[in-house]
Amino acid sequence: MIHPRAGVAFSLAAEGDLRNDQSARERFSTALEIPKEWATLRQVHGGRVVEATVAGDLGEADAVFTRQSMLPIAVFTADCAGVVLGGEDGMGLAHAGWRGAVAGVVPALATAMIEAGVVPRWAVIGPLIGSCCFEVGPEVADLFGGNVATTSWGTVSVDLGGLLRAQLDSLETWQAGLCTFHDRSCFSHRRNAAAARMASLAWLPA
Repeated sequence: MIHPRAGVAFSLAAEGDLRNDQSARERFSTALEIPKEWATLRQVHGGRVVEATVAGDLGEADAVFTRQSMLPIAVFTADCAGVVLGGEDGMGLAHAGWRGAVAGVVPALATAMIEAGVVPRWAVIGPLIGSCCFEVGPEVADLFGGNVATTSWGTVSVDLGGLLRAQLDSLETWQAGLCTFHDRSCFSHRRNAAAARMASLAWLPA
């Protein structure tokens, strides 16, 4: 588990797949002293944002925020990033792969939070596939502007974390230092077509 600050946690492969393994989810929740019922999304790699007022499936979206104390919100990743936006009166969470990042899911989340009266003060970016390993074709690289890089084996890659940090603008931002592709503590769909996913979790502390 990565637990960088109050109200934020990221699971790793050792914790299992917390989407459907209820016993694993309960263990994870107990360790964090939060409710085991979470608000979740049907992720579609887009830019839609929803507000969570209760736990359960909130439908198709890739970002969620809540103003409810101790209501965990979650997204699930295996190369994409979970991005948390924290404010005094609420918490937001985005599922940001390259498609979501290019679609502006993180700025859309920030805008939705501000419109609801929650001003983001800081951000946390979870584990994601690094530019060291995120090989792409020119059609994807062209969408990343200045965030194009080179893999460790010399081919064109993109810096997903760099694009997300740029979108977070002046927010104080912490980023996990794990590349999901080559760090075996993470699930990676690109590495081995893993069906399992890691959880990115946020909640407004009581």
